[in-house]
Amino acid sequence: MTDAGELRRRTQELLAAHPPAETERLDFLRARFDAGLAWVHYPQGLGGLGAPRSLQTVVDAELEAAGAPDNDPRRIGIGLGMAAPTILKYGTEEQKRRFLRPLWTGEEVWCQLFSEPGAGSDLAALGTRAVREGDGWLVNGQKVWTSSAHLARWAILIARTDPDVPKHQGITYFVCDMTDPGVEVRPLRQITGEAEFNEVFLTGVRIPDAHRLGEVGDGWRVAQTTLNNERVAIGGMRLPREGGMIGPVSRTWRERPELRTPDLHQRLLGLWVEAEVARFTGERLRQQLTVGQPGPEGAGMKLAFARLNQEISGLEVELRGEEGLLYDDWTMRRPELVDFTGRDAGYRYLRSKGNSIEGGTSEVLLNIVAERVLGLPAEPRTDKDVAWKDLAR
Repeated sequence: MTDAGELRRRTQELLAAHPPAETERLDFLRARFDAGLAWVHYPQGLGGLGAPRSLQTVVDAELEAAGAPDNDPRRIGIGLGMAAPTILKYGTEEQKRRFLRPLWTGEEVWCQLFSEPGAGSDLAALGTRAVREGDGWLVNGQKVWTSSAHLARWAILIARTDPDVPKHQGITYFVCDMTDPGVEVRPLRQITGEAEFNEVFLTGVRIPDAHRLGEVGDGWRVAQTTLNNERVAIGGMRLPREGGMIGPVSRTWRERPELRTPDLHQRLLGLWVEAEVARFTGERLRQQLTVGQPGPEGAGMKLAFARLNQEISGLEVELRGEEGLLYDDWTMRRPELVDFTGRDAGYRYLRSKGNSIEGGTSEVLLNIVAERVLGLPAEPRTDKDVAWKDLAR
């Protein structure tokens, strides 16, 4: 089994053969992937060495010390955190070799075509249709809240392939080419002024059957891998102490003593402690990932992430008083990533409102925690055995 010493040796060999200061960024990333040092727990030939996931930090530390470039993970987070683990688990060997390398190097950006205007919280009620046509599928429908669709080369897509069975059973999972002429991406401007989200209209989009992930009609099970990893990616990201939202408000507290009040002090202390608890819980969750797939615990982390961001950003606006009501720039733009800490308090306050919606609403996640973590009785359901076409809309 590959151990820490072996990984250090392989990393030093990579650095010797491709000195970061003398190697083009993309060439270095490709060489790192081919050396099995991209994600060490992946199989050989797919960017890994079949090593324990916990040893990734050994490689990352060596490369960081040498000034090696990273793959800009925030920009390609959907590909890394959602598409890749789903492709690894359900993809064919051909699909894995085609998609994983350019996904990891950032040459190809991915987006997620799941949510729909009429099927948000109830994702399984989606109505986008995929109809078999020869050796492929013809897809028509609309998706919404699609981050990075304006940048994406590929999308993970779930569509209804059988309307005559209950909603969870008639879904199939695909990889969609975002350059297809039938794909139309429209910006969806948010309360922040930006359009980081998009609407995506699919009109006569042809997807080859070779781009199907999993079996026909088994898309809901495949999607659970994506959704579980999505919640971990959103709520369980690795942060240093005072990383994330708690950082800016803590700095303001230290640098602006004239803004302090006893009440704000008590509230800040409480939120600081909660942010630390969430940070350590996230670390424990990542350790659990080293021995298996993410479970429903990710839903709890994502819940905490949303609540904390909204409470902390609200406290920051209140702490700053009149300054907190200012907003730096309402210009309509389509950013490559969300930068919570790089802009002002007003932006953080408004953008955090979306945290309890994106990646699964807090209401749905509360149900998941109640039923799958706490073992409470499930809510009564009247649609489990009803064909999708017969559901009320």
